[in-house]
Amino acid sequence: MKRAVTPGTFDPITYGHLDVITRAAQLVDEVVVAVAASPSKSPLFSLEERTELAREATKHLDNVRVEPFDGLLVDFAREQGASVIVKGLRAITDFEYEFQMAALNYQLANELETVFIMSPPQYMYLSSSIVRELARLQSPVDQFVPPTVASALERKFVD
Repeated sequence: MKRAVTPGTFDPITYGHLDVITRAAQLVDEVVVAVAASPSKSPLFSLEERTELAREATKHLDNVRVEPFDGLLVDFAREQGASVIVKGLRAITDFEYEFQMAALNYQLANELETVFIMSPPQYMYLSSSIVRELARLQSPVDQFVPPTVASALERKFVD
């Protein structure tokens, strides 16, 4: 069985993330969406909330499961029995950072292959931080995130 890990903070999960996850699910037998604790990023949502929102957003994908993790991605990937790390790329700035991370991950675990999926044009600008800022400013975010995520954001920013 070919298993991939698709990591991220997912604070919150967006339609851009879902595009990458869905496309990865067409390439391998199973995708594990790895929700990173990422305490240094001071996420808006707790790890439990982000994991639950990701589970809700991916429940229609039969070969996708969502798991939280804290620590090195390569250690998590090994624990999950994954042979592939799938990352989404939006722009050249993403590439520089992801190229560096892929090289580091290869040094740490050369049995893991990193595969990049390019975002389609409608998601190239989309990021969780943009969605959080729009929600903070009371702007509708329905076109960027699933309904459960939009509701969760609204609850976070209600006075």
